[in-house]
Amino acid sequence: MRRIIEVATHEREELVDITPQVEGVVRECGAPDGLVSVYVQGATAGIMIQENWDDSVPRDVVRLLRDTIPRGVWEHDAQDGNGDSHLKSGLVGPSETIPLIDGRLGLSTWQGLFLCEFDGPRHRRSVVCTVLPDRLE
Repeated sequence: MRRIIEVATHEREELVDITPQVEGVVRECGAPDGLVSVYVQGATAGIMIQENWDDSVPRDVVRLLRDTIPRGVWEHDAQDGNGDSHLKSGLVGPSETIPLIDGRLGLSTWQGLFLCEFDGPRHRRSVVCTVLPDRLE
């Protein structure tokens, strides 16, 4: 089963917790076990598993990437000013795969799934959520 989750972003760089939306797709599918693939479409965004209990962790991720890959110093900036966004998304990666265990995402207590925006704000980011059951019931 595959569903597209649409996410709006509000900052140039931010992490948006999409765990509840992915959990909704998992519930809709009804599969007890398998894999869940979460993939963002776009060359300037990523998907990350990170702590979702404390908002300081996503802010720290943004700060680390901003400090490590600064804006305005890359060859691609001559094209459209977002060379850093492409590098950050390439470093983070566009997808994560999570085990589906007893009908639930196999994340630990403090883990969540985040859409990583590096070139926002965006009215819509499309996240492809694919549930691959171990077996059909």
